[in-house]
Amino acid sequence: MGWPISKASELSGVGIETIRYYEREGITQEPDRTAAGRRVYDAQTVAQLRFVKRCRELGFSIADIKTLLKLSHSDNETCEEAGAIGVRNLELVRSKIADLKRMEAALAELVASCHKGSKECPMLKELFAD
Repeated sequence: MGWPISKASELSGVGIETIRYYEREGITQEPDRTAAGRRVYDAQTVAQLRFVKRCRELGFSIADIKTLLKLSHSDNETCEEAGAIGVRNLELVRSKIADLKRMEAALAELVASCHKGSKECPMLKELFAD
């Protein structure tokens, strides 16, 4: 039993063009095709698409997702390796959060300098400053 790409997209929450991209990049396997050449997706591929979608939502890179997919099908002890990828991604997310907090503080300071009714805008001056 299989589904067309539109149903696989609906079931997985992954857009059709994104599914095609994942196939081209070798992230997911090429699906079987009908005699007419249409893609047919099985439950395993839809589950794999959901896995990739969750990974992307958590900020994992395509390379890390490929590795995690391989680990998920491995007979070896893989939790340590998967955990190391997770820790690396967590550090990256924390770094991005710190950057966003710095940006937030800088923007708050700039916006606080704006005064309604003023012809000269301190925020714009600061943005143009050397």
